[in-house]
Amino acid sequence: MLNHLFHKAPTAMVLIEPRENRLLRVNKQAELMFGIDKQQLELLTATQFFSECLDLFMVFTQQILEQGQAWSDELTIQVSGISIGLEINANKLDDCILLSCERRAENDKRRFMSKLNEKYQAGMFHWSQDETVFEEIERQNQLLLKAVGDGIYGVDTKGNATFVNAAAEALLGWTKEELIGVNIHEAIHYSHADGSPYHTHQCPIFAAFHDGEVHSVDNEVFWCKSGRAMPVEYMSTPVTENGILVGAVVVFRDITQRKKTESELRNALEQVDSLKARLEMENAYLKEELNADFNHHQIIGNSSQVKHMVHQIELVGPTDANVLITGESGTGKELIARAIHEVSQRKARPLIRVNCAAIPAELFESEFFGHVKGAFSGAVSDRLGRFQLADGATIFLDEVGEIPLQLQSKLLRVLQEQQFERVGESTTRKVDVRVIAATNKDLKQLVAENKFREDLYFRLNVFPLNSPPLRERRGDLGLLVKHFVRKACRRFNKPTLKVSLAQMQHVEQYNWPGNIRELENIIERQVILAVSDKLNFEFLSQEPTSRSVAKTALSLPNIVNALQHKEMEKLNIEKALSQSAGKIYGDNGAAELLGLKPTTLASKMKKYQIDRHLYS
Repeated sequence: MLNHLFHKAPTAMVLIEPRENRLLRVNKQAELMFGIDKQQLELLTATQFFSECLDLFMVFTQQILEQGQAWSDELTIQVSGISIGLEINANKLDDCILLSCERRAENDKRRFMSKLNEKYQAGMFHWSQDETVFEEIERQNQLLLKAVGDGIYGVDTKGNATFVNAAAEALLGWTKEELIGVNIHEAIHYSHADGSPYHTHQCPIFAAFHDGEVHSVDNEVFWCKSGRAMPVEYMSTPVTENGILVGAVVVFRDITQRKKTESELRNALEQVDSLKARLEMENAYLKEELNADFNHHQIIGNSSQVKHMVHQIELVGPTDANVLITGESGTGKELIARAIHEVSQRKARPLIRVNCAAIPAELFESEFFGHVKGAFSGAVSDRLGRFQLADGATIFLDEVGEIPLQLQSKLLRVLQEQQFERVGESTTRKVDVRVIAATNKDLKQLVAENKFREDLYFRLNVFPLNSPPLRERRGDLGLLVKHFVRKACRRFNKPTLKVSLAQMQHVEQYNWPGNIRELENIIERQVILAVSDKLNFEFLSQEPTSRSVAKTALSLPNIVNALQHKEMEKLNIEKALSQSAGKIYGDNGAAELLGLKPTTLASKMKKYQIDRHLYS
C-alpha cells in the first residue's frame, strides 16, 4: 500500500540515503520531471543529481538531518541541458531523506493565477486597486532597471532592441533612443575582438530565443559607440509568452579591470615560474659544487709562482674585469677561477661553470642563452641559459677555445653589450655577468689560424693569468702531497698514512705531465692500495719523465696495448653513461662511477665522440 502511494504521489518523490550518497527510490512523477527512467536515476549519486548547486544542497541536507525537516526554493538541476528550478519539501525518515520536488516556475504560475482569481472574485473595486498595484510594480521595476549597475537590454525574436537600461547606455555610449528598434547584434556585437566577423547564427544571444535556453558567456566583447571593444561577460535569458519564445533579456558587465588584473596575475606567475626555475637550476649547480672534489677556499703552495698568482688574484678579484686563465690541463685553472670569484663582490651568488669542451656544437647557443618551447625539435619547454642563470654573478668558461667560430660573435655581443636573445625568441634580455675564461690552448695561434675571433680574444684577455705547471713549482710538492693524502684518507675512511723521505724523492723526481690532477689521482690510488701505514711511490721512477719520452719509447706491442686501452676506456665510459642515464655530474653520475673528474670525463667523451644524450 505504501509503495503504491509513493509511486502515485502527485509530486516528484525522491528517497536519498545521505551517508552513502545514494538515490534509493524515485516515483513516476520524478521520472517524468527529470526526463530519465528509474534505472538511470538510481545509477546517479545524490551529489551528481544536484551537481549544479552542490554547496546549497549540502547545506540543505545538513538542515534536514539536524531539524528533521526543511524547505528550499534555491536548488536547481540540469535536465537535457536545461536548468530547472525546484521547490523542495523534505523530511528525515530514520537515516534517509525524503524529498518532495515541484517546479518553481509552475508553482509561481499557480500562485499568480490564484491571486488573479481571488481578485476577480472580489469584484471591480479590487481590480481598480490592482491596477494601481501593477502601476506601482512597473514604477519599481523601472527604478530597479535604472539603479542596477549591470547593463540590461531586451531584444525581440528579430534581434531588435526593445528596452535599454541606464547602465547599458553609460557602458556602451549609446542612448536608448538610438538603440531601441535597432538590430542590437549589428550595433554592438558584429565582430570578435580580433576584428573577424561575428555571424548571427553563432551568437549566443540569438540562440537564447531560438532554443529557449540560458546562455552564459564570459570572454567576448561589445563594441561601444566610440569604437572601443569592451570586454564583457553576459547572460542571455529567453523570454516566453503563453509558452511562445518572444525574445531575450541580456545582462552584461564590463570586465576590463578583471582582464587587466588577470593579465597582471599571469605575468606575475610567469615571473615567479621563471625565478623558481632559476633557483632550481642554481640549487642543482650548488649541489654539484658541494659534491665536486675541489678545494674551493685555498690554493696550496708557498712557491714564488703561487705567491705571485695569489697576488694577482687579490688584485683582479674585487674588480669586474674579465680574466683569461691559461695553463696546461690539470694545473687547477678552475680552482683559480673560484678563488677570483670568492674575493669578488659577486661571491653571494654561485659561480656558474660551463665546460665548453663537453657541449655538442649544435647545442652551444641553447646552452649559453637558453631557448623557448618549440624553438627546435626536442625543445618541449622553456629553458634558462647559463648566462641568464649567471645574471649578477660570475660565469666560468672552461676550455673556451672549443667554442664554435659561428657562436663567438654572439658571445662577443654579450661581453660588449650585456644583451642576448634566447633561441626561438625575439625579446632582447639584459644581464650583468662577469666572465672568467680558461684554456690549455694557445689562443693567439688559433687567432692566427682564423679559428678564434681576435676581437673576442682581446675582450676575454683583459687580465691574463697563468696557472704554472707542477714541474715549475716542485717546492710545493710536499704541501700538496700532505694535503691530498689527508683528503684521500678522509674520503676512503682510512687512518692517516705517511710518506717517507725516500718515497718523497720518487715524487719529486717525476715530471708530472698530468700536473696536480695526476698527482691527486695517483695519491688516491695508492691510498686505496696501501697495506701498511706508509705510501709507496717507487713505480714513478719507472714512468717516462715527459710526454716526448713516452712517445719515442713506444714499440709496436706498446702501440697495440694503447689501442686496446682506448677501446676499453671508451667502452667503460659508454657503460657508465648507460647506467647513469646520461648524467655526468653529481651523485651516481658517470664521472663518480668511473672515479674521474667531471671535466676529465667530458674531455674524454669529446675525444671519443660520445654523445651523452643518446643515453638519457
